Amino acid sequence: MSAATGGSQAAALLAVLELEERERDVFVGRTPSTERQRIFGGQVAGQALMAAGRTVPEDRAVHSLHSYFLRPGDPFEEIRYEVDRIRDGRSFTTRRVVARQHRKGEDVAIFALTADFHAGEQAVAEHATPMPDVPGPETLPGTDEIVAAHGERAAWMAAMGNVVDQRFLQDPFTAPPKSPPDTQTRTWLRVAGELGEDPAVHAAALTFVSDLTLLSAGFARLGGGWPDFVGASLDHAVWFHQPVRADDWFLYETDSPAASAGRALCFGTIWSADGTHVATVAQEGLIRSLKD
Repeated sequence: MSAATGGSQAAALLAVLELEERERDVFVGRTPSTERQRIFGGQVAGQALMAAGRTVPEDRAVHSLHSYFLRPGDPFEEIRYEVDRIRDGRSFTTRRVVARQHRKGEDVAIFALTADFHAGEQAVAEHATPMPDVPGPETLPGTDEIVAAHGERAAWMAAMGNVVDQRFLQDPFTAPPKSPPDTQTRTWLRVAGELGEDPAVHAAALTFVSDLTLLSAGFARLGGGWPDFVGASLDHAVWFHQPVRADDWFLYETDSPAASAGRALCFGTIWSADGTHVATVAQEGLIRSLKD
C-alpha cells in the first residue's frame, strides 16, 4: 500500500484500510477511536474489499461488490475478515469475505461481501450517464459551515469531516421535501489528503465514502434531515466502471425509487470532476422516524 501524503486525514483512512494478515486468507482490521456505538458501515465494507483484494493478482481490478450488513459492528472489538477464494478464472477472480467479531464469548458474523475482479478486455459497447450541470465544489459550503450553522444537531458530522471533505448543494438539515421528477440529492466528496497510487486503495476508499449520504435519499421526499430519522444499512453494492481517485473531488448523486415497510431502496451515481461516470451504488436501508 502506498503511503499517504498531504495531511493526517488521508493517513488516518489509510490506517483503517491497512489490514494485518493474521494467517493465510485471514485479516484483521482496526477501528479508529470513536464515540459512536457502532462501526460506520463504509469502514467494514472498505476493509472487506481490501481483504479480498489482498488475495487477488494485482493486474485484476474490482468491478463489483455485493454485501450485507448482518449485525452492528462493535467499535471496541477487533474485526476478523475471512476470505474464501471461490473462483480463479482466466478473466475473472471472485472472493467471498465474512467479517466476524467476538460477542459475549461467541464468534458471530457481522458483515458478508462478495467481490469480483476482472482482467479487463476490449470494449464492445461503451456508454455512460452524463454528469448533471452543477456548481463546482469550491463555491459550496462544507462540513465546517454546516456544523457551525446547526450546532449540536450537526456535531456528529465533525468526526467524519476530518477524513472526508464534503461540499453541499443544499443544507442537509433544512432540505425541503422533494417531488418527482426532481428527487435527486447531489453532494461533492473527496478523501482529505492524498492516498497514493494504489488503485485497490482508491476502490476501497470510494467504497468507504459511498455509504455516506446514500440512505438519506430514502427520506428526501419527506424533507428534513437525520435528527428527525434513524437508519441502518441492510445491504450495499458498488459497480466500478472506470478507474477513480477517491482523493479527488467526485460528485455523488443519490435517489430512492421505492420505499415501503420501513425500508428504502437507494441508488447512487458517482462522477469524477471531469464528468466521467466512474461508479454506481445501490443500497437498501431501514429508516425509522424519531418524531413519534
